[in-house]
Amino acid sequence: MARSTARKRALNTLYEADEKGQDILSLLDERIAEPGAQTPLPEYSIEIVRGVADHLKDIDGTLNRHSTGWKVKRMHAVDRNILRIATWEIVYNDDIPDKVAIDEALHLAKTLCDDDAPAFIHGLLSAVCAHKPTVEAPTETTD
Repeated sequence: MARSTARKRALNTLYEADEKGQDILSLLDERIAEPGAQTPLPEYSIEIVRGVADHLKDIDGTLNRHSTGWKVKRMHAVDRNILRIATWEIVYNDDIPDKVAIDEALHLAKTLCDDDAPAFIHGLLSAVCAHKPTVEAPTETTD
């Protein structure tokens, strides 16, 4: 299954947990055990949802630091969760180029959000990319 579809399925799960006020990982466990009418969640969807849940406080803190005018809790739920997915990909998933994470977030925003959301999301994710922490490779020691 394409990663674009996996992102959309992850967004559905994150959005549902957000709207219900439910713990993300408990909802994910429900969706894995009982997918209902949908096909089972793709592995990459599960990886995204777990990654966002594991790093939620740091992701929201990063978004709050770089957002001008809107804190995470005031954003529309769909916008907020698109931003969380892309921020997780940018900061924590080295397999996804930053540009791809931004492009995928913009695609979701253009199809699911109001007309102002894509520009806001693009600006915020660009700031996240510009200021993302760098993790240095461990240095080897010789004995």
